Amino acid sequence: MKVLFATTNPAKVGKYKKALEEKGIELITINDLDFKLNVEENGKDAIENAYIKAKAYYDATKIPTIGMDNNLFIEELPEEKQPGTHVRRVNEKQLSDDEMIEYYTSLVKEYGGKLTAKWVYGMVICNDNGAQNYTWTKDHFYFVDKACEKRTQGYPLDSISIIPEFNRYLAELTEEDKKQYKKKDNIDNVVEFIVNAVNKG
Repeated sequence: MKVLFATTNPAKVGKYKKALEEKGIELITINDLDFKLNVEENGKDAIENAYIKAKAYYDATKIPTIGMDNNLFIEELPEEKQPGTHVRRVNEKQLSDDEMIEYYTSLVKEYGGKLTAKWVYGMVICNDNGAQNYTWTKDHFYFVDKACEKRTQGYPLDSISIIPEFNRYLAELTEEDKKQYKKKDNIDNVVEFIVNAVNKG
């Protein structure tokens, strides 16, 4: 069965593609379609933005569609400076990977060289059965003001994120580290949610 992931971010797709293939689900993306919608992500949180994306593409294609978004919260920042749903969009500008690294390292420098961060994820699946949602968090890591050399396409903040239990940049985790850290990504539960939601359609 084909399921559309309403994203152009290859890193997001890569997390789930293989596991879903093993469950009989072929994950395709916006890049595989002959058109692209102009979807205004104006929700107040990750779930609302995920729903907006999933509903728009499902209505246009009638293919079961996954929408996913994430909110970034940084403990030391005042509310007006929280990235929230606008992790990549700053002052009405959509930042490239390099621009994101530059912006967030400058922010870290402004607040003393280290910031405590947390991700809140939202996923919505739209199909003939309506919409179903799922949310989870990944927290207790730190942003620092110096990026490592290694880059993860689509996830530039991995290059300034220090994972406390390994005391290494997220982008530089070894394969063994990644296996342990993968549990925080909640991948097995997310895959189970996708499979159940799609099969209910």
